[in-house]
Amino acid sequence: MIALEFEKPIAELEGKIAELRNMTSSKDFSIAEEISRLETKAEKLMMNTYGKLTAAQKMQVARHSERPHFSDYVKGLITDFTPLAGDRNFGEDHAMIGGLGRFNGRSVVVMGQEKGSDTTSRIQHNFGMARPEGYRKAIRLMEMASQFQLPVLTLVDTAGAYPGVDAEARGQAEAIAQSIDSCLRLRTPMISVVIGEGGSGGAIAIATADRVYMLEHSIYSVISPEGCASILWRSSQHAEEAAAALKLTAQDLLSLKLIDAIIPEPLGGAHRQRAEAIATVGQQIEKGLTELSPWDSERLLKRRRQKYLSMGRA
Repeated sequence: MIALEFEKPIAELEGKIAELRNMTSSKDFSIAEEISRLETKAEKLMMNTYGKLTAAQKMQVARHSERPHFSDYVKGLITDFTPLAGDRNFGEDHAMIGGLGRFNGRSVVVMGQEKGSDTTSRIQHNFGMARPEGYRKAIRLMEMASQFQLPVLTLVDTAGAYPGVDAEARGQAEAIAQSIDSCLRLRTPMISVVIGEGGSGGAIAIATADRVYMLEHSIYSVISPEGCASILWRSSQHAEEAAAALKLTAQDLLSLKLIDAIIPEPLGGAHRQRAEAIATVGQQIEKGLTELSPWDSERLLKRRRQKYLSMGRA
């Protein structure tokens, strides 16, 4: 397990516990007692540490390389998943994955950004940063969902849309705008969960949903703290200050009424208890779908649009 900078005291304790457990005389009562004492100490330290994380520290947790990614949630929550490729215009985008599957026996369309888990897969998925064809594929899937009356589930985990010259040449901004419009015009329930990083238009393009949830230590912002710091202070060294000012934590966004609920994570973050975190997300999605079903398309459209028009108003 890769320890973050603020987790080093916890990692040291866990290292000592592992050493004691590996000792040949670990059956000795005094050693077992010491292990129990250190475990209690480590748990208390973790509770204290994670109970008062700063925005910058939450950003580190949200970006943890061992945090469950889109493909992990699909494997854990979706059965009979059939990926659908291409935007029927330019080509396939591997950062945005989507397709058909069953969630708790219910047919759904599911899509989201995949960051990858090692060097090869990260390059293949472009670190979760989609190009225009990725958002146009999302539009195609949402149109399919409307046609066949299937709920849409989206799992958001991206630093933002890919800012490369080739993406801009193919209409990145227009593709994102059209994807947001497709979310608003979707005639079936849509539930979105920010599972890690929700960066700028690259995230909101598939997160303009009836229900928007965030994992406890995920982040959601209009720009990355590093990008914000580079603009305001001309230096990315002020990223911590920018993170605090952006109000990008789940707790901030819930208080501003920009999301609907916070999904609790296991102690120490989703990367420590991946299966538990995935199961908890599944429970919240099921709750949301139950609240939205059965649905009337016209009523859904009206409520969704009103939801976003009312944001920021007193």
